[in-house]
Amino acid sequence: MREAEAVCPAGWLGVSADVVVFSVGDDALRVRLQRRHRTPFAGSLALPGTLLRDDESPEEGAQRVLGGDVGLDRVYREQLYTFGRPGRDPRGRVVAVAYFALVPASVAAGLPDGPDAAWHAVDALPPLAFDHAEMVAMAHRRLSAKLAYSTIALELMPERFTLSHLQGVYEVIGGEPLDKRNFRKRIGALECVEPTGETYRAGNHRPARLYRRRTPGRVEIIK
Repeated sequence: MREAEAVCPAGWLGVSADVVVFSVGDDALRVRLQRRHRTPFAGSLALPGTLLRDDESPEEGAQRVLGGDVGLDRVYREQLYTFGRPGRDPRGRVVAVAYFALVPASVAAGLPDGPDAAWHAVDALPPLAFDHAEMVAMAHRRLSAKLAYSTIALELMPERFTLSHLQGVYEVIGGEPLDKRNFRKRIGALECVEPTGETYRAGNHRPARLYRRRTPGRVEIIK
């Protein structure tokens, strides 16, 4: 008997919640991966995820993954897509409800790399279990597209930041350099950040103004 048949009876349908956890660090968009210790794909890297309990919604499952397996209770999370291609899971018929979450670098620093979980650059991913590489690629496209019509990039920022830091996050996600003057003009027009009255100095450079979000905890849609 095949392993999938031994684990899952005929006609069984499972639903999972899988989360693409993004952060920006070392001038790269990074994703959190975990090493699987169970079949299928034992020993392979995969996104954090779980099969849903009988009394659990996909949202609750995703929150359980973030709060328990990853250690992130309060970060931005958004439903991405439902992956239901037959054969995507060797155990049987499993439909995955995928989400992506955004973690500021200051918070991501509290999740160090180890043998069972680590941050990986999105543009240099190792082979992943299931169809998780497809999930990462789709989440990256969604995040990049939303830069044009929302303030979602601010979910990756610390409490205080410079405009150069914010521009760097936009460039890492979008994959292309931006004109400094045009970027600052656009951010100013959005009125999504405000100066803190403090400055930050790196090396011999002139002190740079520090900014903060005007509406913490909320992604604004640009009309």
